[in-house]
Amino acid sequence: MTPEKQRICLWFYTQGEEAAQFYISLLPDSRIDRVRRSEVDQHASVVEFTLGGIGYVALNAGPHLRLTEAVPISVLANDQAEVDRLWSALVSQGGEGGRCGWLRDRFGLSWQILPRAVPRLLAEADRDAAGRVAQAFMEMGKVDIAGLEAAFADDARDRSTADEPAPWEGPTED
Repeated sequence: MTPEKQRICLWFYTQGEEAAQFYISLLPDSRIDRVRRSEVDQHASVVEFTLGGIGYVALNAGPHLRLTEAVPISVLANDQAEVDRLWSALVSQGGEGGRCGWLRDRFGLSWQILPRAVPRLLAEADRDAAGRVAQAFMEMGKVDIAGLEAAFADDARDRSTADEPAPWEGPTED
């Protein structure tokens, strides 16, 4: 194995190997590359792994630093089934969902699970439709592709009733 020039290092208190094993179960082109164990207690101190073709290091280095939302893993999912599978796995066992596809897994690592439809719909030339998609997206936790596509299409029922007068509600008092 030839070491990569750059890898992403994730600092864990003690759960680096467990986290790496979990992460590689989620995405294709993922594997544990090397585990270095501490000579003192035989726990993994460094786990080199590949996640979705990208090199990572899980470092068990104690409580001095914490994972932060400022450095998430972003995954572009191909379809709703992949969004659902990844979201469910990552929020299980103590993870926590957020807004706009963001979540934090049980190890404290932040992720954003986005379907490929999000950047595609947001980049559409119809800026009004893209704006509706952005508004719908901002209100979602786990991203729902059908909901984004409905916002893009601006459901014809909503347009047809917008120009009609309000229904008569009976006589008013003068």
